[in-house]
Amino acid sequence: MSCRVPGFDRPFGGLTRLWQLHHWLGFGAFMLVMLHALALGMAAVPASLEAAVTTLFPPISHGAVWLGWLAWLALVVFLAPTFGFFGQPRYQRWKRLHLVSAAALLLGFWHALLLAGETWPWWLLGIAGLGAVAWRKGVAPNRRHVYRIEEVVPLACGVVELVLRPEGGGIRFEAGQFVYLSPLDESLSAGRGEEHPYTLASAPSDTCLRIGIKDLGDASHALQTVTPDTRVLVEGPYGEFFGRRLPERDMLWLGGGIGITPFVSGARDVAIRASVKGNIHLFYLANGPDRAYYQAELVEIAGRVEGFTYTSHYYRDQGPLTEVFLRQHCPDYAQREIYICGPLGMNAHLQRLLADHGVPDSRIHSEVFDFL
Repeated sequence: MSCRVPGFDRPFGGLTRLWQLHHWLGFGAFMLVMLHALALGMAAVPASLEAAVTTLFPPISHGAVWLGWLAWLALVVFLAPTFGFFGQPRYQRWKRLHLVSAAALLLGFWHALLLAGETWPWWLLGIAGLGAVAWRKGVAPNRRHVYRIEEVVPLACGVVELVLRPEGGGIRFEAGQFVYLSPLDESLSAGRGEEHPYTLASAPSDTCLRIGIKDLGDASHALQTVTPDTRVLVEGPYGEFFGRRLPERDMLWLGGGIGITPFVSGARDVAIRASVKGNIHLFYLANGPDRAYYQAELVEIAGRVEGFTYTSHYYRDQGPLTEVFLRQHCPDYAQREIYICGPLGMNAHLQRLLADHGVPDSRIHSEVFDFL
């Protein structure tokens, strides 16, 4: 589910939706494994309690059963961060722990082949799982595109926009999509060679990639001072935020913090085409004018492109966005297609606000990079 085969995420509504499904399937699989062991033990209870214990914990010579327990232990190790057993780990540590899933797969596969009557379903599942591992660790890294950092543009304190020019063929993408970026600058204090997801802020027709990056951790902090002309690797694009293309109907865009970037991409695309089919109203929910990173450019686009409207809302002055403010500036908001991108708290608040005022879930689209 998370091996990131290009296009595989499309039917699921984008990679972030696929991650959510992956998360719940992992949880469900763990619970089924526990129920599997419990059912085996309970089936032997009528004979005796000793028989039940022996069924689950036989002598070491019964290697097939112990392979199952080793697979279960590997599941516990790599799912522990997801369940919050030991607190919230750092992103890279969480990714390294997930490599243990390959061991769980191999051990569980071996366990099933030794004990199952019909082995062909397990061969199919095992080959699919091993194929996903082979793609992610063997094939996918060779499909990354090489770019160079042309410019590092300061947007605000702790926020920059990287301008990347391709070496050879670049990627083709749609507004609202994101990529995995791996910087190769040897002077970086953290994150060299590590891949992290960032939403593209450039228009799809732009020859360069533009990525807004906020200082939110060790890797993003180091990128604030990355050296121009150094190489980066780009994998993607991924995501299905706006769908195949911007809808040809009225839309409401609600962006907050660095979550404004997919809307900047869409606005820049609109600016290049100099026209909008339907109407787009963008609300930028920022803490204050000093944290509205792309505001000047967005105001300029709104001033010259008919059908594109921009409104700012400052949390420090006005508190959370209210339905009254929304209706005052966009009276028909409830009839529009609505897109939300921003911090978790903002996203949750807006989803509740819209649902409470009758906007159906089918017209609310949101994206949050919440891995754990």
